[in-house]
Amino acid sequence: MHATIGLAEQLGARAACAGLGVSRASLHRACQVRLPQHTVRRPRRSPLALSEAEREVILALLHSPEYVDVAPRTAYAMLLDAGIYLASASTFYRLLHSCSGTRGRRDELKHPAYARPELLATAPREVWSWDITKLKGPVKSAHFHLYVILDIFSRYVVGWMIADCESDALAESLIGTTCDREGIVPGTLTLHADRGAAMRSKLVADLLVDMGVVKSHSRPYTSDDNPYSEAQFKTMKYRPEFPERFHSLAEARAFCQVFFGWYNDEHRHSGIGYVTPAAMHTGVASIIYAQRHLVLEDAFARHPNRFKHVRPQPPAIPTEAGINMPKNSSGEDAIAKITH
Repeated sequence: MHATIGLAEQLGARAACAGLGVSRASLHRACQVRLPQHTVRRPRRSPLALSEAEREVILALLHSPEYVDVAPRTAYAMLLDAGIYLASASTFYRLLHSCSGTRGRRDELKHPAYARPELLATAPREVWSWDITKLKGPVKSAHFHLYVILDIFSRYVVGWMIADCESDALAESLIGTTCDREGIVPGTLTLHADRGAAMRSKLVADLLVDMGVVKSHSRPYTSDDNPYSEAQFKTMKYRPEFPERFHSLAEARAFCQVFFGWYNDEHRHSGIGYVTPAAMHTGVASIIYAQRHLVLEDAFARHPNRFKHVRPQPPAIPTEAGINMPKNSSGEDAIAKITH
């Protein structure tokens, strides 16, 4: 193609292309100088733009103690009131955005990182969980407050009380009475609760210190940190006889008296091998397990083919219970699953 171009300069394009057998379109394409497809233009600085010194003055003013707590538009108005105009309000925003200053320009309080509670109980009277739930009263705005203390190992309700208000004094009284009735030895019990006002009150905290009881709290907005109390409240409120509303405090107290009697002494709890919380709390669960085992052994001896020659086992009685316990190597929860 270079020879064709040279010959075309001497003889002309028509003669050169005819002599060499090249089309004139190919010659014209070869002669064209290709310009770059994308050209980078250098930004042109506007003559109206602020100088670097003016930008620094505005930023220093917006970060000064007088204006650091106000919005850029407020600072703009305050400067106008003082007879000063440096730039428009939108320029204030643009300058702050360029230096990441549109966020809070002062140090704000940061909440501490709350520790994840990890509790383990291998026997009754080692870890208790307590909480307060509301029961609907006779009218829409009225509620009764039910205080419940639960042993997480046995699922036994060791103490409860119903009142027309939530009070740290009532909580202190219930906890103290329950510990005395259960014979709690100082240094052997952990009491877990969420972060309600009564749970974090100084009155309750002082009582726990005096009695040698370790206190534990859930993390904020983490209901999974107090699962045993939540499950117990669900069991109560899903009972068929649970009313829509209680018409008086006496009616609510009478219902709870019957319910907790049933829950402790008759309810076969799936989380503790379908024995009652009372049996688990008093240690009778091991005797019940042995009796169930004998019944199944007798049935297996009489009809082994019905069990495909595999010895049946009664529902397991858990040996430990806990809150936020780590998982074992197989990925299963080391603690028995919490059920209602």
